[in-house]
Amino acid sequence: MRVPDASGAVLAVCGLAVEARLAGQAGVRTVVGGGRSEALAMAIEREVAAGVVAIISFGVAGALDPSLQPGALVIATGIVGPVRTWPVDAAWVRAIRTRLPHSSTAPIAGSDVIVTDPAAKRLLQVRSGAWAVDMESEIAARIAAQHRLPFAALRAIADPVARSLPPAATIAMRADGTVDLPAVLLAIARQPSQLPQLLRIGRDAQRALRSLGDGRRALGRGLGYLDLDQLLVDVV
Repeated sequence: MRVPDASGAVLAVCGLAVEARLAGQAGVRTVVGGGRSEALAMAIEREVAAGVVAIISFGVAGALDPSLQPGALVIATGIVGPVRTWPVDAAWVRAIRTRLPHSSTAPIAGSDVIVTDPAAKRLLQVRSGAWAVDMESEIAARIAAQHRLPFAALRAIADPVARSLPPAATIAMRADGTVDLPAVLLAIARQPSQLPQLLRIGRDAQRALRSLGDGRRALGRGLGYLDLDQLLVDVV
């Protein structure tokens, strides 16, 4: 059984700046992808070189399984990439599950792009067997495996399978993970019919972030990894 190294930090890999603010407390450093895969990989590598003890993908995700509604938490059993499935640290996953007993435990798929169409989501679910999809987990899992670091993923569902994402939702993120409000407003001005759907998306995103924040508080220091020895005692 691996004994956590309390002298180091866990790296939380996020897509949005708000996710990083939730994650970045005691024992945790963060990186933000902002939808840029290559830049995110480079940022993770820099943090690994500086010294981290484990990596977790932390943030919101899109549902691929129809049972998952906004706010549902998913703990990954593996990350399904285009070529292979990347492993998770089984002991860490069990410990997270103990602290978050109402979460789902299932594979999560990685994607280089936002999956906006319900038909595309259903096809990805059939091909991958995953219950959720995001743009950061596959990159984080691959680098963790390459460096033989423990890996886990915790994601909160922000949009259900049946929802189509309007164009404004796909251009809303800057490279630093913040919302590009001028770009969103311009997209709405060009296509005002998007507004009601964007408002629903915003409400569900807030629900997902509240759930993610609750999960982060339940996991405590180091997102559970630095307390893993005590959590395993609690399980037994």
